[in-house]
Amino acid sequence: MQTILRSVFISALFLFYPYLVYLGIKQGIVWFAPTLIASVYLYQAIQAKNKKIKQQKWAIVCALLLGTIFFQEVIAKFMPIFIQLSLMLFFGKTLFKGPPLIERFVRFEFPDIPPVIQQYCRHLTIMWTSFFAFNIIACIVLALFAPIEWWAIYTGVMIFMLSGVLMVAEYIWRHFYFRRIDLPHKEIPSVRDSIKNMIINGKTIWFDVQES
Repeated sequence: MQTILRSVFISALFLFYPYLVYLGIKQGIVWFAPTLIASVYLYQAIQAKNKKIKQQKWAIVCALLLGTIFFQEVIAKFMPIFIQLSLMLFFGKTLFKGPPLIERFVRFEFPDIPPVIQQYCRHLTIMWTSFFAFNIIACIVLALFAPIEWWAIYTGVMIFMLSGVLMVAEYIWRHFYFRRIDLPHKEIPSVRDSIKNMIINGKTIWFDVQES
């Protein structure tokens, strides 16, 4: 129960991070949001057993804490960039050290998938990697040149809306594409099944990719 509550709290903290930065800048306490995130990474660094992951967490903690002193507003705005960069690298890494990330999730439900579906999973992984790369560029431009309101709206709202649009569009395309290759309808995972699969197997795949 404590683990679930902790995960919910951390997820909510990252979800509302742009809003906290926005309030911090408006109220003159820019350091507040980065300090909260630094405390999360500090806890994760202490708990991490993998040496490489532990070093990465400590590096983030140091960078965030330095950001509470120097270049406060810029460092605070760069957290979404780091998140999108981490996601891009996480997805992109599996394109070179296969199987691609999407295929890893699919294989939990369908161990024996045909080559055409393997190719589809690879293309889907490339699509999400490109999406995160686009977000990195957009977040950098907004952090450096746009008003704080624009940055907060994109990083706190638009990124999630665009992610949802991509998921729905892919789900619709999936049905047309799979039926074209004569894949039985019962084998086409629903959005609910896909999300359930990610929740159940996400942690296993995360550690598998991190250690590869």
